[in-house]
Amino acid sequence: MKKYLITSREFYTDTPAVFRKKLHVQLQKHLPDFALYRDKTNPNYKTQAEHFVEVCSQFMDVKSFIHRDYQLARDLNADGVHLTSLDVEDIQKAKALGLEVIVSTHTYSEVQNAAIKGADYVTYSPIFSTPNKGEPKGIEDLEKLLRQSDIKIFALGGITNEEQVQKIEKTSAFGFASIRYFY
Repeated sequence: MKKYLITSREFYTDTPAVFRKKLHVQLQKHLPDFALYRDKTNPNYKTQAEHFVEVCSQFMDVKSFIHRDYQLARDLNADGVHLTSLDVEDIQKAKALGLEVIVSTHTYSEVQNAAIKGADYVTYSPIFSTPNKGEPKGIEDLEKLLRQSDIKIFALGGITNEEQVQKIEKTSAFGFASIRYFY
C-alpha cells in the first residue's frame, strides 16, 4: 500500500530552514511514496515549493506533488499536481505538461468525474473523523467505492495511527494520505 505525506504549515512552518529540516526528517522516517506541498496561505509559496521539491529529490522513491499550481509543478520539475474537485477542468492541462494528477474527492460522482477527465489518482475523504471535515465516510463506504471504481484511490481523512492504516490495508485502496500520521 502506498503512503502519501501531505505537508501543513502548522507542522512544517513557513521558515525555509525549519521546513527543509522537518520535511527531510519525516521523509526519512516514514519513506512515503508520494509527498504533497500544500500551504494555502504562504506568501512565499513558490520559494517554499522549490525547497520542497529539492528535499523530495533527495529521496529516490518519493514522488513530489504541488497543490493546485500545475505550471509551478512543471517549472520546478515536480512529478505532479494535486488538484481540488473544483479544478478537474485543469487535468488535461496538467497532463499536457507531463505531470501526474491527483484530485481531491468527497463523493462517488467526483471520483467518477476525475477518472473520466483523466486523473491518475484521487484522494477520497474523510474516511475517519477529521476536524472541520464533516461526517466520516468509514471503511465500508470506502470498500463500496473501491468495488465501483478503477482509478487508484488514496484513503484520506483522520488517519493518525497504525490501527487506522491497518484497516485501510485490508481494503483494495491504492494507499492512504495523511497530514497528522506523518508528524
